[in-house]
Amino acid sequence: MWLRPNRALDRRGLRRLIIGLAAMALATATLGAWQGNVFAPFFALLEAFVVGFALGAAWRAGGRGERIAIGPDTLEVRAVPGRRTVRFQTYWVRVGLKPGDGRQRLLLTSHGNELEIGAFLGEEERTEVSRKLMVLLSEVSGQTRR
Repeated sequence: MWLRPNRALDRRGLRRLIIGLAAMALATATLGAWQGNVFAPFFALLEAFVVGFALGAAWRAGGRGERIAIGPDTLEVRAVPGRRTVRFQTYWVRVGLKPGDGRQRLLLTSHGNELEIGAFLGEEERTEVSRKLMVLLSEVSGQTRR
């Protein structure tokens, strides 16, 4: 199972958005310069760079995710990108939604260890992932889980 945040734009769409915003800012700045504000184009370029950088950083953050693999003996959660991998014994792991930080947290717990997954997902998506994980874990362990 792959958990990833939703992205509204692909790389090409992001590039087009940044170019469009920069073009509108420069057009407005050119009009301002024509009316006497000679510093407007400089500030428009600065603004375009900062907004483009911020949108690019937000877009790159949307590439993070988590890969959950359930086997007969282990449940493995791997952070993508990165090398952080956490393993739980399939029979002992429990899936739960707990309130915290103004939202519900999706937690995997086993033997006193706790791992939050899907922090970047919306409330409904976390609830759906919780249900799916409970079903998959019950199928693997061959029993009914609470």
